[in-house]
Amino acid sequence: MPSTRSEPRPVPSSPEPWKSPVWRSAPSFLYSRKPLARYVGRPAAEFLKIEPAAGVVLVACAALAMLWANSPWSASYEAVWGMDISIHVGSFELHHSLREWINDALMAIFFFVVGMEIKSEIVSGELRSVRNAVAPVAGAIGGMAVPALVYAAFNAGGAGSGGWGVPMATDIAFAVGVLALFGSRIPSAAKVFLLTLAIVDDLGAIAVIAIFYTDELSMPWLAAAGAILALAIGLRVLNVWSGPVYLMVGIALWLAVLESGIHATIAGVAMGLVISAKPLLDPAAAHAKAQELAKQGLTVEETEQLARLTRDAQPPTHRLQHEHHPFSSFIVLPLFALANAGVALSGDLLATAATSAVTLGIVVGLVAGKTLGITAAVWIAVKSGAGRLPEGTTWPLLTGIAAVAGIGFTVALFITELAFHSGEAALLSDEAKIGVLAGSVAAALIGAAIVGLTAPERPTDTTA
Repeated sequence: MPSTRSEPRPVPSSPEPWKSPVWRSAPSFLYSRKPLARYVGRPAAEFLKIEPAAGVVLVACAALAMLWANSPWSASYEAVWGMDISIHVGSFELHHSLREWINDALMAIFFFVVGMEIKSEIVSGELRSVRNAVAPVAGAIGGMAVPALVYAAFNAGGAGSGGWGVPMATDIAFAVGVLALFGSRIPSAAKVFLLTLAIVDDLGAIAVIAIFYTDELSMPWLAAAGAILALAIGLRVLNVWSGPVYLMVGIALWLAVLESGIHATIAGVAMGLVISAKPLLDPAAAHAKAQELAKQGLTVEETEQLARLTRDAQPPTHRLQHEHHPFSSFIVLPLFALANAGVALSGDLLATAATSAVTLGIVVGLVAGKTLGITAAVWIAVKSGAGRLPEGTTWPLLTGIAAVAGIGFTVALFITELAFHSGEAALLSDEAKIGVLAGSVAAALIGAAIVGLTAPERPTDTTA
């Protein structure tokens, strides 16, 4: 009896699918032989897979913002990002500038990814093991407290005293990107240490934003946000996994948090923490079923079932991070840099910033405060026996990693917008941004120099 199984459509198996002869129709543009695809499209796609790529794009956008703000078209910089965009639904109205929509709405997606990273670390990462978590958690606490104290020492009682949260932040993309430049010279445990430290640092920054940079609270909207969050948790307990459902709940939570007076990005973090960090299916059982299906040619339906097995055998946090990372890293953060990093420089502003307590507090906090705070806190944790150094990491290398953690940039600029947005403090916003940019660049250069001098030499290949 002839088989009723439909013949599976061949798919490219070559690592260079544009060279594969099995296409039944014209391949997509990226896989075509067109010059634009060959010389621009595919090289760009490969670049975006490189670990430091997000940091490179972010730096480029920050530099573009600075050039734009200091060009003959500088007036258009504020005109574009200050453009009013309103949404009306009946009598309800949301009224924000383009910059505020980016900072309040798009950045919620970035913090959603951060929330999932925190959840993954708690459930299955370094934060699951108390002994492994002690050193990076202690380092993160020291790396937040000391820079804040350094800034406070420069600005106690001054108009800029509210900016103490600015130098507390570590930019994950930049910090990890700097270590990635040294390749295999950096022990994997040291990279995990920095990533865990930066994630805990982000958690601290989120708490600071929620507690200290909230102006007024609307209790009815706050109660509504609590009810919506409880609904999201209830859906999670009931094993509801529909993406559109969580999207609608997330939008409702974002709106309630925005109207409550708490910064709207907290909604992104909360939804990230709700997402499950455990696979929906047992990976071993899913693998066994996949092996059974793959023993013979697959029908279209069985191929779809195999795709579902592969998807559901992964933790939703892992899958969603993978799906959202390109948009967060290459759309949201570059737009944020374009909208917020543009400072119109002048001789007077630079002269003022050179002696400004705000600028100096941020620079010294990011460069010296981070290095001292992280190194001292980890030293105390290790010497007390509560924690341990990452495997293969020396104290000099740890000091270099601590210096790299002084790259604040994204979250530091974000807190700058919150700390210096109104009143007399608003006049200090440009000085604070100069401090963030200068401090982050100095931390990157100093940290990279220390890491380059202290990292072990690249292991030699003895198999050749």
